[in-house]
Amino acid sequence: MSTTMSSQRTLLTQAAGGALAGLGGGVVFGIMMAMMGTLSMIAGLVGSDSALVGGVVHLVISAFFGVVFGLLTGSTRVGPLLGFGVAYGVVLWVVGGLILLPAGLGMPVLQLGMSTVPKLLGHLVFGVVTALCLYLFRRRGAH
Repeated sequence: MSTTMSSQRTLLTQAAGGALAGLGGGVVFGIMMAMMGTLSMIAGLVGSDSALVGGVVHLVISAFFGVVFGLLTGSTRVGPLLGFGVAYGVVLWVVGGLILLPAGLGMPVLQLGMSTVPKLLGHLVFGVVTALCLYLFRRRGAH
């Protein structure tokens, strides 16, 4: 097999593992969002107010950011993956939770308040769970 095909397969494997890991993180974060009643707000990104639609949109976004996570991280060690997951959660909170989501809903961006604390926690949980899932996928793939 050529080096190019091997590299392409590796990228595809990293992306697929990242997507699955992102879905794992997204499910946990989605449960938190359902408990806080914020899934209908996510649905507003596609012109709906349905919590079910919001859950689907959230999982699609989670899979996308899982792919990015999988492609950015090459580590198979749990410590570095968890550290990157925490940092990734903070970045997603700022970029997604404080900028893109409010902008997409026509709301002011970069607004900090008491409602941002649960959003930060949710994004941190997403990053950590995504990292743990990716670690497990990579560990399983190494055997």
